[in-house]
Formats: sequence, C-alpha cells, structure tokens
Amino acid sequence: MFDHYRALFKRHAWLADSACWTVVQPFDDEMTPDDLLWRMNGGRDPEERTVDHPMELALNEDLALLFVFEGDGGYGFLECTYGDPPSDELLRTLSEDARAWTTSWRVNGTSTIRCAAGGRIQASIRNYVLGERIDEEPAPDVFAGFHVMLDALDREDFDGRRATALAFIEAATGVGIEIDRLDGEQKTVVVLDSPVR
Repeated sequence: MFDHYRALFKRHAWLADSACWTVVQPFDDEMTPDDLLWRMNGGRDPEERTVDHPMELALNEDLALLFVFEGDGGYGFLECTYGDPPSDELLRTLSEDARAWTTSWRVNGTSTIRCAAGGRIQASIRNYVLGERIDEEPAPDVFAGFHVMLDALDREDFDGRRATALAFIEAATGVGIEIDRLDGEQKTVVVLDSPVR
C-alpha cells in the first residue's frame, strides 16, 4: 500500500500541497455515501458533476470538490483544494453509528490524523508531516502502528509521511484512493456548498 501512495504523489504532485482524506465505516448497512455527503454539506444535498480534469476546475472556480470512493464496508472522501481537517463537530457527526478516520495536510505545514467512533473523537495526532514534535491525544494505542511506520522513514521524507498516513488508514479500513480517478476526462465528483470544516 505504501508504494501505491508513493506513486500517487509522484503522479499527482499537487496533492502534497493540501488534501483531506476521510474514511467512514458505518456500523450498519443503512448508512449510505449520500447520507454522509449530506452531513458534510451542512444538512444540504451536494451537487454531483461529471467533469474533465476536476482539479483544474476546482482550482479555477475555487470549488469545494470531493472525490468519493467505496471499499469493503466503508466510504472514502478526498478533498484536494483546501486540506482543512473536518471540525470536531463534523467528525463527531460523521462517526455517529460509525468509525471515522481522517488525515489532512496543508501547504503551511500543518497536518493531522484522527479517529472517531460512536460520535466521540478517540485519538488525534498533529504535526506528523513537518513537525519536530508530534502532538498526540488521548489514546495513543489507536495509532501504535502508525508510529512504527513513521519511525521507519527519514524525518525529511515528507511525501513518505503523507503516504504513510494514507496507507495506515487504508490498512485499517479497506478503503483506498484510486490513482486513475483523480484526473482525466469524464470524472465524477461531488461539489459541496462550502469547504468541509
């Protein structure tokens, strides 16, 4: 998985500037991606579009654009324009009757990885990409494997640290990012009314 995400950053270098990857694993089969998108869009239905070169469109029109992925028992949402992590309130909302994992980074060097379940944030790490010191709260055992993966990398391997977060979440959830879905013609995306926050 790690090599897959290394390849992602080589093919789509712009992804290193800012991104937010959120995966939600519902505890029951009744929750759908549409339910989660409705929550992410502040209780409103978002717009689905089929477009050519979606990132070019997102940057030119300043759109809050999401790529939606589905895996074994979960749904993934990739936002590549702003890179803001979901607010605590939104993360709690997404994790009602579910487990939610999210990682994000911004061009200014901030980064987070968090996990929530049953409407409660279980663990959070800040500054794992560029930070000299990693800030963590409150349940470090949730990210024990993540620390092991980070320790195997050089401190200056920033894309490797981002790739590690994506690989860790995919290993935990079975939901990953499909490289070929991010650019090209006739790509389906979801446009939110405002950035996920």
